[in-house]
Amino acid sequence: MKRMVLCAVLAALLPVAAMAKPGLSEAPWGKLSDGTPMTRYTLTNARGASVSFMPLGAAVLSLTVPDRNGQMADVVLGYDKPSDYNTNNSPEFGLTIGRFANRIFGASFSLDGQTSHLTPTGRGNPPMTMHGGPQGFGTRVWDAASVSTKDGKGLRFTLVSADGDQGFPGKMVATITYVWTDDCRLILDYTATTTKPTVVNLTQHSYFNLAGAGHGDVLNQLLKIDADFFTFALPDNQPTGEIRSVHGTPFDFSTAKPIGRDIDADDPQMKANRGYNQNYVLRRSPIPGELAEAAVLYDPASGRKLTISTDQPGLFLYTANFINTSRPMKGGVPYPSRAGVAMEIGQFPDAPNQPHFPRTTLMPGQTYHARTVWAFTAEAGPR
Repeated sequence: MKRMVLCAVLAALLPVAAMAKPGLSEAPWGKLSDGTPMTRYTLTNARGASVSFMPLGAAVLSLTVPDRNGQMADVVLGYDKPSDYNTNNSPEFGLTIGRFANRIFGASFSLDGQTSHLTPTGRGNPPMTMHGGPQGFGTRVWDAASVSTKDGKGLRFTLVSADGDQGFPGKMVATITYVWTDDCRLILDYTATTTKPTVVNLTQHSYFNLAGAGHGDVLNQLLKIDADFFTFALPDNQPTGEIRSVHGTPFDFSTAKPIGRDIDADDPQMKANRGYNQNYVLRRSPIPGELAEAAVLYDPASGRKLTISTDQPGLFLYTANFINTSRPMKGGVPYPSRAGVAMEIGQFPDAPNQPHFPRTTLMPGQTYHARTVWAFTAEAGPR
């Protein structure tokens, strides 16, 4: 029997009447805590699989795909109403993160002889700026517009960030374009421009559970990361600049294994973070700008599989170790610890302060481009 079945074939098992009309739809979706109204945008493909978004953080709200029997489930974690997304201690469910995703230690960096002092996040020692600062891109309301691309019709979000925003130099115009294809690929294209020399690292912060959001933890789901090395970090997650081999360590996902196999290993950084919170050095295509496979996540119970491809150098793995297990999430049900896995594609943590990490500099007159593809398929039978 053929093992791999495309989403389009599986979804064909669904009754036609149960499928929403293909294309882009929009509907009011409540308000933020400050009263700002939100719109929920939904892209539905020809087979009834869909992805929903909102302007706050250009966020992915839901991503509904079929299992091996054609049964649909939403496979990303989140909340039921928009006001929950901009409250304190939200775990960035589905948000687009910038200007610089992940950590910049010392809350500063130097570029062209000028030091930029950033708005620190929290009271760490040393201080750091996390995910672009306390008012990073994930906290902002982006402008949304329908677009047509060579890959198909989609939705583009645009944000204008002022010179000095969170301490970052240069006025930046950032976009993320989402295209949802009939074979269940979500294509994410990022761009950014600046008026002054600056740094940029944009990513998408969705948490996946291929069994379906709220269906337990992800410890039995199999993960493979196309990486032989990781950027070593101290227990407080500060990179030392050292790049180490994953082989022989609990961080080794170079061949598929259950996420839970080594998650409680006796490793200082792993113990301090209650699980994975680690950046991987991806194997890259020898052709600049060409996509390469970054990771494969598979749920044996449902048969759902997610293959991530990108032109970026890093994947930051986080296993939702600090979720508030008493807070209601989608459906009003709390999530358990490790209820999802985030695979943040982008540059390395603290790259502006690590000279031998890939460069994250963006100059006036240049355009930052990055592309990631999430491809959803399903296996027809057990392994």
